[in-house]
Amino acid sequence: MNSQHLSKDKLLFTPGPLTTSLAVKQAMLRDLGSRDSEFMQTVKDVRRRLVALSGASESNYSSILMQGSGTFGIESVIGSTIPPNGKLLVLVNGAYGRRIAQIASILKIDHTVLSFPENEITTPAAVDLALAADPNITDVAVIHCETTTGIINPVLEIGEVVKKFDYCYIVDAMSSFGAVPLDIEAANIDFLVSSANKCIEGIPGFSFVIARRLTLAASRGYARSLSLDLFAQWEGLETNSQFRFTPPTHAILAFYQALLELEAEGGIVSRAARYRSNYQTCLTGMIALGFKPYLGPQNRGYIITSFLYPEHDGFDFTKFYEKLNQKGFVIYPGKLSKVDCFRIGHVGQIHPDDVRGLLQAVDETLDELGIFIT
Repeated sequence: MNSQHLSKDKLLFTPGPLTTSLAVKQAMLRDLGSRDSEFMQTVKDVRRRLVALSGASESNYSSILMQGSGTFGIESVIGSTIPPNGKLLVLVNGAYGRRIAQIASILKIDHTVLSFPENEITTPAAVDLALAADPNITDVAVIHCETTTGIINPVLEIGEVVKKFDYCYIVDAMSSFGAVPLDIEAANIDFLVSSANKCIEGIPGFSFVIARRLTLAASRGYARSLSLDLFAQWEGLETNSQFRFTPPTHAILAFYQALLELEAEGGIVSRAARYRSNYQTCLTGMIALGFKPYLGPQNRGYIITSFLYPEHDGFDFTKFYEKLNQKGFVIYPGKLSKVDCFRIGHVGQIHPDDVRGLLQAVDETLDELGIFIT
């Protein structure tokens, strides 16, 4: 098991919060004021590094840190950037696409939903047809890695369609940014949203938005919220690196350390390789134990995998989960609307040896529960 883990910590095979390195945890053992020059410089450096990770130029894109979870970041974009008379097309093939539609509904933003089965990708051809059929649409939102199942949607190809219509393109890259290579400019993305406690391996406390400067500037005055006003947040950070309201100082210090560790690991490509190795180890081992993945091989990503409940009358997920938890391994319940599944994440500061430890614990747990999968 990796020596960086604290012995008391359970390993988190979840989509976030994730297992973090000891150095990331230790980075929080400081108190800095929000107006401290060192803290403000850290904020500047974090913002610059995020744009660089996206593959974009700073002349065209900027980043904004937003207090709160990833959903706060999503809501800040939906509520701040869609024009008062605009209309949002939401591409949905899981719970997090549905959440964007729910946000639009609560904010009373005109929107329509283009739905796909949870085990199928969102297709550019269908998006093309939907945009051609409704001239009132101004914005399109999609999930990159739909954490409901682990499926990866083709955001690059969808971006080509959105660009053809010259609409604003919003991508929820919550569970993919930092681990799935994506050139934000090549994908024609206007707003990409992710969170500190996902693949960059920081801790919960803030989300971030990487925004096209021209599109962001055009959104001045659109915000439907005071605290989630994306343009106002950006303006404050650009002016003096100050947050409008209390910043998550400790989470930002931890995130800065996590960014340094991502760079030391070899960047996004190297982190993707480790996560892919975790995924392959997990998938091979779980299939050997009799479990079946929910998605077909062509649609599986390497961030998180959904496994069907075994066809055994004695299987009780709550008992299964608790026994693994007692052994020091935390997995995740399913979120599918029609099928019973549970999920195992492959991200965070975990390695193939940790995955093998989980697989051994699963094998032991099945034996303890008297479950034999054929």
